[in-house]
Amino acid sequence: MLKDLTVEGFIQELASDSAAPGGGSAACLAGALGAGLGAMVSRLTIGKKGYEALEPFFKEKIVELDELHKELTDLIDKDANAFNGVMAAFKLPKNTDEEKAARSAKIQEEYKVAALVPMTTVRACKKVLDILLEIGTKGNKNALSDVAVGALNALTGLKGAALNVEINLPSIKDEAFKSEMTRELAEIMSNLDYKISNLVIEIRDLF
Repeated sequence: MLKDLTVEGFIQELASDSAAPGGGSAACLAGALGAGLGAMVSRLTIGKKGYEALEPFFKEKIVELDELHKELTDLIDKDANAFNGVMAAFKLPKNTDEEKAARSAKIQEEYKVAALVPMTTVRACKKVLDILLEIGTKGNKNALSDVAVGALNALTGLKGAALNVEINLPSIKDEAFKSEMTRELAEIMSNLDYKISNLVIEIRDLF
């Protein structure tokens, strides 16, 4: 399992001549790092003087971020395996019309899977970003830079995963599916750079 490797081991896998893990798995990791940093800031805020009224809020965020951290970590391996189905489908027999039809249908089915896995990463990273935007500058003032770093990581994860969705769409013939994926990506990405840039600026202004 890729998620069980050491940091050095995972980077070595990325640097190898194997097609997977690749950018998709790296995007999952970036999102998980964002969730982890958000959870860390939340834990560093609970129990600290001056933040007592915010403890229920941060306890809730810890639960949410820990769940997202686990989901995104699990997606590292799911993403690495997502394209295996496409490659296997291309190897199916095509000697008869029936086999050709079945092969074509299976290829289309697997291309959708290959798009849906990174879309799951996009959605999870968006949830992380929404929480970090909620946290904003509310947390422990000594850890505010970690909120910014977490948001930048999660944004990178989201954008990277979005690219992996988009690269599979041209191979999919289902126009309704492609249209829905494109619409959802556009909705998720709307104003996101602006919001994260503002968060980073707001945090930096407090240094």
